[in-house]
Amino acid sequence: MDLMNIARVLAVFGLGLLVTAGVLYLIAQLNLPFGNLPGNFVIERENFTCVIPLISSLIVSILLTILINLILKK
Repeated sequence: MDLMNIARVLAVFGLGLLVTAGVLYLIAQLNLPFGNLPGNFVIERENFTCVIPLISSLIVSILLTILINLILKK
């Protein structure tokens, strides 16, 4: 793999991180209950907290699937 391909891969990952950060920023600014949806499980003990974001992960997966299908549609 030459340096040009490595640069392209890094640019795509960087752009993806930038878009992800922007979406998270908008979610925080709009006060959307993204992390507190029904179906997200939180187990709290004295010195232990376990968060299982089941529904949030499902929503992100569906949105990413739709987005990737729209981008790669030929």
